[in-house]
Amino acid sequence: MQQIINFLIRNKTTLLYLLLLFISLLLTIQSHSFHQSKFFNSANRVSGNIFQTASNISSYFSLRAENKSLREDIEKLRNQLFNLTYLDSLEMDTTNLQYRISVGRVIKNSYSNQKNYLTINLGSKQGIVQDMGVITAKGILGIVEASSNNYAIVQSILNTNSNINAKIKNTSYFGSLTWDGNDFTTVQLEDIPRLVPLMVGDTIVTGAMSSIFPENIPIGVIKKFDLNTSQSFYSIDVALFNDMTNIRNVYLIENLDRAEILELQNSIEDGQE
Repeated sequence: MQQIINFLIRNKTTLLYLLLLFISLLLTIQSHSFHQSKFFNSANRVSGNIFQTASNISSYFSLRAENKSLREDIEKLRNQLFNLTYLDSLEMDTTNLQYRISVGRVIKNSYSNQKNYLTINLGSKQGIVQDMGVITAKGILGIVEASSNNYAIVQSILNTNSNINAKIKNTSYFGSLTWDGNDFTTVQLEDIPRLVPLMVGDTIVTGAMSSIFPENIPIGVIKKFDLNTSQSFYSIDVALFNDMTNIRNVYLIENLDRAEILELQNSIEDGQE
């Protein structure tokens, strides 16, 4: 206690000056609207910066939850987008949906082999079954090959066995999307007739002949094309939109009408034999 008293005695002049300065500032602010506005604006700036910093810190630690919420929102939007053609209105009637969308994450990826596969963190317990389409926010990725309880294996489009129906955007010209096993940034589009007008940069999307993918999902752009005069079809290289070396979040698409479509197609084929 004595130390506090000694401190006050030693600094009484400075403390008195600070007290008078505070009182004078207070009186000035209270008696002048201009000074009041300047004071409150400065106080708001300081408090705003403090709150912004606190918000940034809080946001950093809540990124995982925000990311999960964002992925759920995107899942809902993609459900609406893929099913919009098949609904009478924008109101989602779950009894009329043709496609069901699930959100997953890649836990293993390969892109340097002749037959590449990905592993995702969803399986049969989450409704993942064989022949579901897999895409990213940028475009097509592959098709589910097999699933266990909690995981699934996806055949990448970078697989020499891959064969997916694709077309030139805004046209009805379609062919088969394959991979020659060379460049992991480029796939090949086959069976496009030589009479079709092509340009480098034309966008390639999924075709309407697939029972796995909805139509018009992005794939890539024409990188180059050649035409051998002795052949009837182009040889087309397609630069992928996806960076196949950096895949994380994916969307799995189930065509709820696929079984019915295949059953009808098989019945026609059986009748022709």
